[in-house]
Amino acid sequence: MEQTWTIKKLLDWMVERFSQEEIDSPRLTAEMLLSFVLQMQRIELYTHFDQVVKKAQLDKLHHLIKRCLQNEPVQYLTGRCEFYSLSFKVTPDCLIPRPETELLVEQVIEFLRSRDGTQYICDLCTGCGCVAIAVAKNFANAKIIATDICDKALSIAAANIEKYNLSEKIKLLQGNLFEPLIGQLDVKEFDLICCNPPYISRAEYEKLDAKVRNYEPKLALDGGSDGLDIYRRIAIEAGTHLKKGAAVMLEIGYLQGEQVKKLLEETDYFGAVKIDKDFSNNDRIITATRV
Repeated sequence: MEQTWTIKKLLDWMVERFSQEEIDSPRLTAEMLLSFVLQMQRIELYTHFDQVVKKAQLDKLHHLIKRCLQNEPVQYLTGRCEFYSLSFKVTPDCLIPRPETELLVEQVIEFLRSRDGTQYICDLCTGCGCVAIAVAKNFANAKIIATDICDKALSIAAANIEKYNLSEKIKLLQGNLFEPLIGQLDVKEFDLICCNPPYISRAEYEKLDAKVRNYEPKLALDGGSDGLDIYRRIAIEAGTHLKKGAAVMLEIGYLQGEQVKKLLEETDYFGAVKIDKDFSNNDRIITATRV
């Protein structure tokens, strides 16, 4: 007799299997996969515990579990990721948004709220557009230009922007950092420049978890031999794109604080440079104010 699988039975089995295989966040992973296959919200799984899962759905789930056990990120398997209480489309063409980057969003919004009028923001290395969209959703007077070197990542960002009806507030440009900006057509000077750049050094890249190294785009991770390539360029170029009193805010690797601070201080553009720590007490966000 064929075994009957209910939602509860499947969840319990997946959590146990994922725990044995040391998959990150076994319960959350199980919930994400099952809710994706059943087209339910995660909370609905718990209100339909006794629902029997059909064979076609079981087959689809089996295929996804197999890939998950090979360390393929659950966000790519389901095509979505939660960030700053919003749901984003993600594919292997863009980095999976991290919880640490929510701190960058919080600090950007806090800075913008301290200023008057429409605020013009440039979000570099936008990826799936998560930072730009989270800022635009939470700060009404934002006008954002978001750039990325990867056209495939920008197509994902465009889909996310359309989902949240933000095309009037966010403009996407393809190119390397500031290169796609045209002085006469785009904003000449911004109130804020923010960026979560590639900042993994070559040596660190080789030691990354297989889940990251084998599946996430190298372009979004590799920051050059010492991980500081993009910071060097931003330090040199950002000042000419900022109003006086405006700021540049950058996410940094936990060992990079003092080095990036030095890069910014060595230019003539910035006065105070401040480093903020994340919830794990690691250096995470650096803010420099244009003088």
